[in-house]
Amino acid sequence: MFGFAALADGIDVFGVHLVGVNTENARKLLLTLILIGIIWGAGAGLRFLMRGLFRNHTGKRIEFWTHQAFQILETALIIIGLLSIWFNDPARLATFLGLISAGLAFAMQRVVTAVCGYFVLLRGKTFNVGERIKMGGVRGDVVALGFIQTTIMEMGEPPATQSEDPGMWVEARQYTGRIVTVTNDKIFDEPVYNYSREFPFIWEEMRIGIAYRADRVKAEEILLDVARRHTEPLVHLGENVLNALEQRYFLRRSDLEPRVFWRLTDNWLELALRSITKDYDIRILKDRMTREILAAFDANGLEVASGTYEVVGMPELKVQIAAPRGNGRVAKPGHLKQSSHGSSADER
Repeated sequence: MFGFAALADGIDVFGVHLVGVNTENARKLLLTLILIGIIWGAGAGLRFLMRGLFRNHTGKRIEFWTHQAFQILETALIIIGLLSIWFNDPARLATFLGLISAGLAFAMQRVVTAVCGYFVLLRGKTFNVGERIKMGGVRGDVVALGFIQTTIMEMGEPPATQSEDPGMWVEARQYTGRIVTVTNDKIFDEPVYNYSREFPFIWEEMRIGIAYRADRVKAEEILLDVARRHTEPLVHLGENVLNALEQRYFLRRSDLEPRVFWRLTDNWLELALRSITKDYDIRILKDRMTREILAAFDANGLEVASGTYEVVGMPELKVQIAAPRGNGRVAKPGHLKQSSHGSSADER
């Protein structure tokens, strides 16, 4: 009643005919299991030998990459073996590869887009290795460019942009020490900011507040004098670059000379010093200018306004001290007078 029957075009199990299961497929399945077992066994033996050879800290890295190489080699041998065993007919192999290609194209569309982005970067000259960019939310210098990813040495951000992602602890355009990889497909989704492609200068601003009663004309002269001393060579270089840029693009002319803009606030007069700087070493330049500006302010009796408040007095407070229990006397009312320094003037 129960039994197995091997037929030329299939196998009967308990009276049920299994379609597609025949002696040829069974033989191929057996060969597949033997092939996978041999490859995995050989790979495990080689990995065991590698662990014995590389035991120190430096060897751990070699062992890791050797393990990755073995995995890739094992996978390639298994794929080639499976194709050789199961698809000895070229027509069946072509059909299978067509289906696999369609599936991979759908599953790896982001990878294909990233590769297309690589060629767009090369052809469009969006940026090159060594240039300072912002791409995919990451600011920094491009240190490597690959088919799939762009590698960036991350830099910090000024306080005005600290709230943006990702979080940053360096409050200036200097390296943070993190290496960030960004996939090339980001150029199709987000803008790419280039700090140094065709105009290797940027305009920087320093905002300084002074009291309304201060000599604001003298303060402006100091700011302009310091800015001109530090940016005069850059202005001449920037003029040549800007002229070449105007010949290529429809660009509105901008002033490269330092300027000071005034703005009224509720507490002080804000002086915004706008000047041109290089795309690198901005923090160093601003540090030097700040030191000279403060020294010149001190020499001319100017002070930088701030929001610090000083308490100069307190209202008079009346305090009555109760007598201890068991004592029939009642304490007389006293006065506690607060001085301008916050200490008690009279306490009894």
